[in-house]
Amino acid sequence: MKVIFLKQVPRVAKKYEVKDVANGYALNFLFPTKAAEMATEKALARLAELKAAHEAEEKVQEELLAKNLESLSGVTVSIDAKANEAGHLFASIHKEEIAEYLEKETNIKVPLSSIMLSRAIKEVGEHTIEVKAGDKSGSFKVLVNAI
Repeated sequence: MKVIFLKQVPRVAKKYEVKDVANGYALNFLFPTKAAEMATEKALARLAELKAAHEAEEKVQEELLAKNLESLSGVTVSIDAKANEAGHLFASIHKEEIAEYLEKETNIKVPLSSIMLSRAIKEVGEHTIEVKAGDKSGSFKVLVNAI
């Protein structure tokens, strides 16, 4: 069955992608969770409009982020986390938490895909986080404090 994905489904398809999937998968999972809809002619026509609007919105967000990259250079975000005596964290700090704290402290919203974090932060101390928007990049510091 040919479907249009309305959401990103990990390891299956990205948002607004058209794919053939098994009938049972579509009927029992994708349609009830509103992750996809059947690819009819009308829906495919609407998909072109949605894609254009989505791409325009992404471009605007990327340009806004590129402007905000300059203001990120001197920013230090402080995160408190539980750690042992050696300075190793009990729970790792991931992109989601970094983006949340950054937005709280600076009011700059950074999409998770723009945060370049090779692996989760697992130690107390100061860490430099790189942010990329198109061909521009910037960085800010995350200070992890043990509590």
